[in-house]
Amino acid sequence: MIFNFIPKEFNFFDLFDKQIDCAIEAAIHLRHIVVKGSVDDEALKKMQDIEHKGDEAAHLIIDRLDKSFITPFDREDIHSLAKEMDDIADMINTIVNRLKVYKVTGVDKNLVEFASIIEESVKTLAVAVKGMRNMKHSKSVIDACVEVNRLENVGDDLRDRVLAELFENEKDAIKVIKMKEIYQDSETVLDVCEDVAHVVGSILVKQA
Repeated sequence: MIFNFIPKEFNFFDLFDKQIDCAIEAAIHLRHIVVKGSVDDEALKKMQDIEHKGDEAAHLIIDRLDKSFITPFDREDIHSLAKEMDDIADMINTIVNRLKVYKVTGVDKNLVEFASIIEESVKTLAVAVKGMRNMKHSKSVIDACVEVNRLENVGDDLRDRVLAELFENEKDAIKVIKMKEIYQDSETVLDVCEDVAHVVGSILVKQA
């Protein structure tokens, strides 16, 4: 096994799984929203509930970290992993909130593409996070981290392309401001996924 034995009541891996599952739920919900082309009160409330579940898991990890004598890996890494994973759902919630506040309606093909990449990245990241329980999964964990990095590069390229199109073709200055923020926030989600992958990769190196 790659990690030390953890008493059942302090199973950090179960909490990591809960965090990443919340991130997946948030990513799927974002894609459904942008495919539909509008955010109603019910959709916004659902996103907020997902984000709150993720927050609760992150807070519980930090609380248990302070009380646990034995941890599966360095305390600093546990803290970093919990914080970075929490940021995924937080950023997706920010995007959904902006869509609602800015009254963005209609299907935007660029947002649909971003949402699809985000969902793919988060689901791939889940393979890495859930694979940390056992050394036998180290190759799949590393492969998943590499793929998350690749998807972040795809997101960079998409952001640059859609911003160039926005500045060239959109004549409404207010809409430019709105969509620029939303596109950049979308790419930031992929940055955060990459940050989580880096933390996971660092943990594997330390435990090798």
